[in-house]
Parts: sequence; C-alpha cells; structure tokens
Amino acid sequence: MKRPSPPESSKGVVSGHRDIAVALHYDGDNAPRVTAKANDQGAREILRLAEAHDIPLYPNAGLATALVQIPLGEEVPEELYRAVAEVIAFAYVVAGRTPDGFNPPSESDNPGPLPAISGNDRSEY
Repeated sequence: MKRPSPPESSKGVVSGHRDIAVALHYDGDNAPRVTAKANDQGAREILRLAEAHDIPLYPNAGLATALVQIPLGEEVPEELYRAVAEVIAFAYVVAGRTPDGFNPPSESDNPGPLPAISGNDRSEY
C-alpha cells in the first residue's frame, strides 16, 4: 500500500539537547533518510541552520542518540519507524500541512460516548 504523498518533502531535525543533532528527509515514497548528523559544535551548527530555514526541531535525546548511529544518507531502520513517524507528524503540524489524501474524521464519524460499565465484574478484561 502506497503511503499518502506529502505536498512537498518533509524535513525535521531531532536533537538531544544541543549536543547531538540529526537531520531527516522524508519524500513520502521511501523510508526517511539521515541527511546530516553531528555532535557538539557540529550539532549546534545543524540546529542553527534548521532554525534559520524554519525546519522543525524535535527534541528527543534518546531518538537522536539512536539516529546518529545511522550512516549518512542511509534510510532509517524499520525499528525506528514509529518514533520517526512522530517527528514527521510533528513537522507537518508545525508547518500547518497534511499529506495529500488525508481526510480528518468528521463529527458524523464520532460514535458518541462509550457506554458506562456497570458493577465491579471485570472478569471480561
């Protein structure tokens, strides 16, 4: 199943405070790629450039530590897809965009409140 294509590619930078930074690029068709990564002064330069070009910064030290291990230009491994999907979704929200074909649920899709649970019998759970 093909993923919805973004209106334009998505970029984001994951940081671990100011000492690690990893830039990601997602084209909507392939797995996200590591496009820049650095520690210390290089990380601060990536963060400065990202801020100067309005590229969203996503602070997550654990994810930044994992991503900095990936060779430059390589795709993000499948084990990190969920965490990187959060970064991509964050970049979309910050940019005020949604992927092509995305239709948010309407009020008519809302089934209403959940029924109340009666009694203390929780054997079904």
